[in-house]
Amino acid sequence: MVMGIVKISDTLHEEVRKTSAVMERSINAQAEFWLKIGRLAEQNPSLTYEQILALEMRAQAVTSVRLEHEPVAD
Repeated sequence: MVMGIVKISDTLHEEVRKTSAVMERSINAQAEFWLKIGRLAEQNPSLTYEQILALEMRAQAVTSVRLEHEPVAD
């Protein structure tokens, strides 16, 4: 794996840091996840976020469970 430095704004870094804590990923892993999903979304504009995740899960033979839930208010 090649390691490199990517410069991002302090604001975006703070959002990555906060999200990484919630998702229990390292800051680098969270940023890499967002980069990967963003790249896939750009290359496949007709797919939703959920479809992209489902395809990635299927590619890794991960079985998923759909839960019934109430919408969360903002």
